[in-house]
Amino acid sequence: MAVPKRKISKSKGRSRVANWKAGKVTLAECPKCHEMKVSHQVCPSCGYYDGRQEVAVEDKTAKAKKAN
Repeated sequence: MAVPKRKISKSKGRSRVANWKAGKVTLAECPKCHEMKVSHQVCPSCGYYDGRQEVAVEDKTAKAKKAN
């Protein structure tokens, strides 16, 4: 079984762990509604992905009128 030869110091271990960070989200323009969306995901404003309707999205103005 593999065993470390020496104890890894706190600074060495912490500096290695410190570089685990989230990257920037890649945004792309939706070809249907031209809003910015996360690439390779359904557009939150129109519900289209890859040229077809995947999710039914309710219009915000219609939702506001129903509340009144």
